[in-house]
Amino acid sequence: MAENAARAETTGEPPLQPVVVKKYANRRLYNTESSSYVTLEDLANMVRQGRDFIVFDAKSGEDITRSVLTQIIVEEESKGRSLLPESFLRQLIGFYGDSLQSVLPRYLEFAMAGFARQQEQMRRSVEQAMGGFMPFGGIPGLEEVGKQNMAMLERAMSLFAPFRPPETPATMESLKAEVESLRQQLAEATRTNNGSSREA
Repeated sequence: MAENAARAETTGEPPLQPVVVKKYANRRLYNTESSSYVTLEDLANMVRQGRDFIVFDAKSGEDITRSVLTQIIVEEESKGRSLLPESFLRQLIGFYGDSLQSVLPRYLEFAMAGFARQQEQMRRSVEQAMGGFMPFGGIPGLEEVGKQNMAMLERAMSLFAPFRPPETPATMESLKAEVESLRQQLAEATRTNNGSSREA
């Protein structure tokens, strides 16, 4: 939804209303906007395109969007597109029922939004440097930044983990240094790409 709103601010157009999808007892998903049945893969593509949708149980009218989004993640993981490290999943499961459960969703949302902004900034820098041409292999260095961000997220989550001994000031300083290092790497990549753009 945030992406939809951001796009609306950029283009000046009103944000698109979420697509209403109904899920029937036979597990079929019906897109009321296109008047057609869709698959989980179709919904995954909508997410990638920044289009919001809400899924309702056709019989009860209950909002089941969260469970459908979870199904999409399970489906993607089963295709070998493993995105979530095992250690991260274990930590996530450990938070269910924990006293910090209510805090974690907002923290994860904030962390992912930060990663998305870094990714978009890198994309724009590379596109400017290459005159709009995107290499077939994707953006150089983006995969490495993604891995570093995920490692940092796992590390930060471990600070919340239940039954852990308190973190020492040295550990907190190490985490701060890691964050600062990532910022410097991103700034350096941006400067390099902007320099290449000016030379071109």
